[in-house]
Amino acid sequence: MKPLQPIFFFTALILIVGLACSGGSVPPTQAPPPTQPVQMIPTQPPPPTEVPPTEPPATEVATEPPAPQSQQFFTEEFDQDPGWDYFLTFGDKDKITTEFKNSLMVFDLEDTGIYAYYLYDQNTYDNVRLDMRAENRGKNNNNVSLICRASTDGWYEFSTEGGGLWYLYAVTVNSANEAVYKRIANGGAQPLKQGKEVNDYGMICQDNEITLIINDKEIKKVEEKDYAFRDGQVGFNISSLNVYPIVVEVDWFKISEP
Repeated sequence: MKPLQPIFFFTALILIVGLACSGGSVPPTQAPPPTQPVQMIPTQPPPPTEVPPTEPPATEVATEPPAPQSQQFFTEEFDQDPGWDYFLTFGDKDKITTEFKNSLMVFDLEDTGIYAYYLYDQNTYDNVRLDMRAENRGKNNNNVSLICRASTDGWYEFSTEGGGLWYLYAVTVNSANEAVYKRIANGGAQPLKQGKEVNDYGMICQDNEITLIINDKEIKKVEEKDYAFRDGQVGFNISSLNVYPIVVEVDWFKISEP
């Protein structure tokens, strides 16, 4: 057999080039894989129907909201401890208990000579009216008192003794940080119900006058200029004298305009 002449290769090359220029193409031996459909992604995804919490939810504490703070005029009914300023001027703190139950603040004094105070410390007052209802459930020889204009200078204290007497004191604090009780006036408390009874007590501090009230009856109006306490906290006191146990239930305490 004769070998192929070079002219044959040259002719074939011209034919292939001509086909390429005329738009002809050689089909591929294997088809490419099918194109996957394009998925449109929104620029901002819709919010999820439920967002899993990143941390456990906080436990709800509180069954009852605390009493509103920094009120000026209101009635405290002692459904719970309002958290006022509690202190003794005399007596053994281990011999007294206080508790809040049945919408009452209950004082239980198991010794003589205990002077316990509970003052509203979220506001101060100059002219003010105070009212309180309390029931004696122990021995009769006790003091129930109302306090106005209490500050570092001292305070006024209207004290009613269970035996049927009343006193108005100016209480000051000496250099040893001890309370000193100075009597301004005193007298008989005829409207007071003695024994295991319920009584209402009232006190109006207005300018230089202090008005004393028992069971809605005014018993004395005193003009006071010697100590001239200007303003301060308000509250009340429960004291034991020479007998015990002393048990007093405070039903409510009211602060109002004079």
